[in-house]
Amino acid sequence: MAVKIISNASNLQVLYEDNHIIAINKRPGDIVQGDKTGDIPLSEVVKEYIKIKYNKPGNVYLGVAHRLDRPTSGIVIFAKTSKALPRLNKLFAEKEAKKTYWAIVKNAPEKHTDILTHWLKRNTKQNKSYAHKKEVTDSKKAILEYRILKNLDSFYLLEVDLKTGRHHQIRSQLTAINCPIKGDLKYGFNRSNKDGSIHLHARKLSFIHPVKKEAINLVAPPPNDPVWNACC
Repeated sequence: MAVKIISNASNLQVLYEDNHIIAINKRPGDIVQGDKTGDIPLSEVVKEYIKIKYNKPGNVYLGVAHRLDRPTSGIVIFAKTSKALPRLNKLFAEKEAKKTYWAIVKNAPEKHTDILTHWLKRNTKQNKSYAHKKEVTDSKKAILEYRILKNLDSFYLLEVDLKTGRHHQIRSQLTAINCPIKGDLKYGFNRSNKDGSIHLHARKLSFIHPVKKEAINLVAPPPNDPVWNACC
């Protein structure tokens, strides 16, 4: 079950904006870019926001530089100019942006902090990636570092720093150590969240502005629900 889009131009959570880029705190259920569902993507909502805010006639330019899975939440950056988009693409492709996620899991990892290295193989028919301890055919190396931030009543809050950017990397690697993310049925959690979301949140993003060359450090508050609220 996928949650339906809940963002519109009037309730966007804008974290940062200038002439070249705009950062949004994506809500669970928003799709970043249009897909076969036909649901209105976040990119179109942001275009509408810009059109209304600046009273722009005609079409609004907006470039998609990266994506988040639909059931996850957190920071998404868009390019507002054609000058910024290829530079943002390069920044993400070359791993020059530091990405930090929050994940809520039911089981405690064996170690308080650790670096996980797996080889991920993607199954496109299932839209799922499987983590292997050793390299297998058509697999890609995946590395992340996690630490336990907080012990909640029934769950654990993990902070995850991505070292590589693979398809469903955090979801797959945490499942491989028996720590599936709350609500993530696809990767082994026993129950879905009522709204179809999963408790994975793109919490922080740090990078050098593609045009201004200034350091940008963004932090996104997690969604408003009892479990996330207990983390803050």
